[in-house]
Amino acid sequence: MAHHTLRSSYSGLVERINRFPQGAPPSDFLNKILKILFSDREAHLVSLLPIKPFNAEKASRIWNLDLKETRKILDELADRALLVDVEQYGQSIYSLPPPMAGFFEFSLMRVRVDIDQKALSELFYQYLNVENDFIRALFANGETQIGKVFVHEPALSEENALHVLDYERATEVIKTATHIGVGMCYCRHKMEHLGRACEAPMDICMTFNTTAESLTRHGNARRIDTTECLDLLQKAYGENLVQFGENVRESVNFICNCCGCCCEAMIAVRRFAVFNPVHTTNFIPEIRDEKCTGCGKCVNACPVEAMALVSSNHPHHPSWKKALLDEDRCLGCGICVRSCPIKCILLKSRAKRVLTPLNGVHKAVMMAIERGKLQHLIFDNRVLWSHRALASVLGVLLKLPPIKQFMASQQIKSRCFEQLIQRMK
Repeated sequence: MAHHTLRSSYSGLVERINRFPQGAPPSDFLNKILKILFSDREAHLVSLLPIKPFNAEKASRIWNLDLKETRKILDELADRALLVDVEQYGQSIYSLPPPMAGFFEFSLMRVRVDIDQKALSELFYQYLNVENDFIRALFANGETQIGKVFVHEPALSEENALHVLDYERATEVIKTATHIGVGMCYCRHKMEHLGRACEAPMDICMTFNTTAESLTRHGNARRIDTTECLDLLQKAYGENLVQFGENVRESVNFICNCCGCCCEAMIAVRRFAVFNPVHTTNFIPEIRDEKCTGCGKCVNACPVEAMALVSSNHPHHPSWKKALLDEDRCLGCGICVRSCPIKCILLKSRAKRVLTPLNGVHKAVMMAIERGKLQHLIFDNRVLWSHRALASVLGVLLKLPPIKQFMASQQIKSRCFEQLIQRMK
């Protein structure tokens, strides 16, 4: 009986996680990960929580527990960064973050003794780096991805700088954030437990705004100011780390400073480049072949192996090499520009501009449509959202191209929903 309860509790939690656009394919490794992070009872309770943010009163009704016990459970989960809580209008509002970027990372953003982080790291590696299903589902499904690359600002020329919008600059994300936190790099911390971590800085994972406020208040990240965060960014530039952040224009919640060897996003680009798993910058390198000496420094610096050395086909020097760019794999980060000792690599604007969702609602709706999960955003625990939340979702839908609207209506298959769209046009 206990085994049956355990299995059903964690199965229910997996089903709950997979109602959100960023899901997690069922796996024995996933079940073992969840068993480390959640108790049997917690798994059952969290599996009942709605997708949209909720207060303690709503959780109390869903769980059929008294308010005092409900608040205690919610706060314990938030202390362990399994829930994110923010203060709104004098009360705590809770939400379950997705696995990534979310509670997977949060579990390794600091050294903890309440969980076996070595065992957890080994399970993460098997689930994310060996099985493939999770990373493929996360990065290779749909056109809208969870993250984007920020351009390496020191690599920008004066002309480039004129074409970079504020939301495309990591420095602007930092300067405009309401709260800033820094924690350990989940990816390198995981690899450290496996004996495979590189020498890149560890305490350099940045969180912002509401996520940073919650993580720092509960001690899961360290609160820092704008100046310290900008200094950390300069340190990341010096280490040739890629700034990979939330794929939104407003209220960015995270920027990771990624190495090519440990970080999941960079590994995904190398493995699934054909699916465009990460949104690139609006730039791409241009190599001046006549100046390139084939030194290979750009090849060594590129985190996704988009640069290679090939024969220069010089008639009198057959051994001479030159750099060649794989445009389909290139992130447009600009690290190669800074690594070139003779400045023969420049950034140029991409022919087609990369579009970034406005905010979290816009991103979630786009991802849900593309992944066939829109119904979970419209209906929450089989109950319609509040009018304000529903209006936000419909507002995004009505601005989509006709083909996306058709995909949305096919997923909902509801006369009520179709009538709502017609009424709001």
